[in-house]
Amino acid sequence: MAPSTAPPPKAPRREQRGAVGKADGVVPDGVTVFDDAFPAVANLDPGLLKALRRAAADAADDGIEFYVNSGWRSPAYQNRLLRDAVSKYGSEAEAARWVATPATSLHVSGDAVDIGHSDAAAWLSRHGAAFGLCQVYRNEPWHYELRTDAADRGCPHMYADPAQDPRMHQ
Repeated sequence: MAPSTAPPPKAPRREQRGAVGKADGVVPDGVTVFDDAFPAVANLDPGLLKALRRAAADAADDGIEFYVNSGWRSPAYQNRLLRDAVSKYGSEAEAARWVATPATSLHVSGDAVDIGHSDAAAWLSRHGAAFGLCQVYRNEPWHYELRTDAADRGCPHMYADPAQDPRMHQ
């Protein structure tokens, strides 16, 4: 059977009793890289956030707005996403293609951001290296990380998916 190419499960949007919420990094639709009221944005690495905001200002000249689908996440939220992925994909190995553990997730450390809509991700794919913003996984065109030397050297080769990333095997 061919591996799934479906996107990861959507983050829960409604806060439920005992569920993760805004303080854990859950973001409602419409949050941009400039919305510091949301921990998902405010808790990003300062260098990553600065690069995102510079890129977003340039992209705005092209009519593109950078929405944050997911940014910083608490370990509890990351664990919830991982459990949901295992349930959806049927195994930890298949879920690892989409969702990292709380111990290895670059979202938990504030070093990764998922950008939406597709026009913004496409804009970053073309222009992100100039700001040090690189797509890291081929199966996740929305996932960006800061690579400060990308402006001079370009973005590094992408991993097929997070399961191929040695940082996820700590």
